[in-house]
Amino acid sequence: MTDTNSGRDGRGASGTGGTRASEAIPGPGPGMAAERCAGGRPRGRRVAAASLVALAALATGCEPGTAEGAQDVAPPVRATQAAAPTPSPFLTAPAPTAEDAKPSTAPPPSPSASTAAPAPAPTTARPAPEPSTAPPPRVLMRTGSESERVRELQARLRQIGHFGRNPTGYYGSVTADAVRSFQAKRRLPVTGSTDAVTWQRLLAMTRVPTAAELDPPTERPVAAPDERCLKGRVLCISKKSRTLAWMNDGKVVSAMDVRFGSEYTPTREGVFEVFWKSRDHVSTLYDTPMPYALFFSGGQAVHYSADFAANGYGGASHGCVNVRDKKKVAALFDQVKNGDKVVVSW
Repeated sequence: MTDTNSGRDGRGASGTGGTRASEAIPGPGPGMAAERCAGGRPRGRRVAAASLVALAALATGCEPGTAEGAQDVAPPVRATQAAAPTPSPFLTAPAPTAEDAKPSTAPPPSPSASTAAPAPAPTTARPAPEPSTAPPPRVLMRTGSESERVRELQARLRQIGHFGRNPTGYYGSVTADAVRSFQAKRRLPVTGSTDAVTWQRLLAMTRVPTAAELDPPTERPVAAPDERCLKGRVLCISKKSRTLAWMNDGKVVSAMDVRFGSEYTPTREGVFEVFWKSRDHVSTLYDTPMPYALFFSGGQAVHYSADFAANGYGGASHGCVNVRDKKKVAALFDQVKNGDKVVVSW
């Protein structure tokens, strides 16, 4: 165990930089024993301290151990290998890392940085809403519908200024336009059909129509009857007021709006009689329905006209007297008899 060529750094005494053990141990001097008992390191070069630790290890056995009186002495570190960090119970902060050692390039914090408002979090674009899969509202009335509820619809629309005519009970283009006007003003889908949403909105804005609102006599005032209408059962028809009055001995039983033929197919004027009644008549000349027809002069008759109910006075007949209120003309058809007088005047 006296071989001095087995230094702890792995190099022999004869190699470059080698140090003999006899050179590494300092000679006795004043104060050396006191420094060793206190656990301190003898003053001198680091090589001398490493040699003392090596001799202590040789004295205790094959495995490295802690020499008595040298507990605070750290084990030697090889010159060519960095020592692994040893955790210490006295350290309260982790050892600095390589990144901690790098000089920071960030500017120093502003004096007001602690009071500055935090930067707003980045916002992400909201995804586009998916199309609604809810079924559309159920349609209650549309063009071509004909019922008492259509009559109520027209009366309610007239209450708030969207329908300017008497209710007829027929859902035509005029009624569809009135519904579109109502839907547009209330920012509802403008379809012209009355769905459940449109109907509920209209009910909330209007009152229940009276009998006079549902069945007004005529849109225009009934003209003073021709003197030929004052006796007997007479269909008294005025081109001037565009009305028909069903009269019994000078008294008006019922009245309704009517329209006439164009200048190319005019309605004949004069005194006639009803000679044929046809409830579900269809024109053989024009192939168009003529319900509740009361023929009085050749092919001219008083009858219900769906076109008149839908389009109003914008159109004309081929000479017949068109009635746009189906309910009224149906009642008239049941009351009038063959042989009753018909007076058409200006």
